Amino acid sequence: MQVGIVGLPNVGKSALFKAMTGMHVEVANYPFTTTKAVHGTAPVPDPRLALIGRYIRTRKYVPATIDLVDIPAIVAGSAQGEGMGNAFLENVRQVDALAHVVRCFRDPDVSHVFETLDPVRDVQAVETELLLADLQVLEGAIDKAQRRARTGDAAGRKRVEIATRAQALLEQQKPLRGEEWSRDELTELRSMGMISLRPVLYVANVDEGDLAGQSAAVAALRKWVEANEGAQARLVPICAKLEAEIADLAAAERQEMLEGLGLTEPALAVLARALYDLLGLQSFYTAGEPEIRAWTIRKGETAPEAAGSVHSDIQRGFIRAETYSIDDLVRYESEHAIRAAGKMRSEGKSYILQDGDVCHFLFNV
Repeated sequence: MQVGIVGLPNVGKSALFKAMTGMHVEVANYPFTTTKAVHGTAPVPDPRLALIGRYIRTRKYVPATIDLVDIPAIVAGSAQGEGMGNAFLENVRQVDALAHVVRCFRDPDVSHVFETLDPVRDVQAVETELLLADLQVLEGAIDKAQRRARTGDAAGRKRVEIATRAQALLEQQKPLRGEEWSRDELTELRSMGMISLRPVLYVANVDEGDLAGQSAAVAALRKWVEANEGAQARLVPICAKLEAEIADLAAAERQEMLEGLGLTEPALAVLARALYDLLGLQSFYTAGEPEIRAWTIRKGETAPEAAGSVHSDIQRGFIRAETYSIDDLVRYESEHAIRAAGKMRSEGKSYILQDGDVCHFLFNV
């Protein structure tokens, strides 16, 4: 699962990418510092790993990860070749979701493509380019599908119907993610690479003095997001510059800085959980002396499907999963005590894994 980081120039995309992945990327106060997509992996901060480690001795902890792509900046006219042109389009089409970074901070030393601070205008500028990019694709897709339909091709007629409906929505400046689509329709739209179908997490990049995101700029952005995204509305305030500084510190210094700021955890942890929620993901755990590891699965996956994320052989030869909750581990303090209390569950192939399950998979190949 990949998340693409998008936004206007100089909004803090690369600073956020650097903070989350720990990778060195150039961060500067002029537009188009990022000229090609940069790929990286971000660990998902997870206090439950250490909690499990209080009761199960282990040599190491392995968190879940999120794959991130720092995508070149989008500006007004990008779909028609302005700025870096439409080079961003193929990168955006390859990701599963978008983290749209919006500038909500003031800094005279960091230039702004529009010169004034207006996050709603900025987010609309990027949204417009993504909608225009989808419209351009649909125009060609409809023309091609109509030629097929004229020959009596049923699949061509169906594609014309779906693409025309999508085109009407985009012309009303409505992203496709806000519409109800059947599974077959979604498959068709995804095959056409519709960008506006992808879920979006809005990241309000705030000043160091507004870590809670209470400024008028963030309030205006939040109001716009809630009005336009409805039930899918998700917004996280974060100071990318500060998070990059925190990420560079040693563990002890990091904790000291967080306490000094009155924070219990980096905002990156909140952001990572929001991205998990956006993508419909959850974690389960395997725990033993070699390692305690968090594994990422989609919500609703069965025990054999989850076992497959550990190893394909385990899914192929799945017999059952011995499972318990972290709450039971805290209460009984050991797996032996959990079993003695009758709280160790034996789950079969139809079991839907729950977030936070700790599992031992039994299999035979």
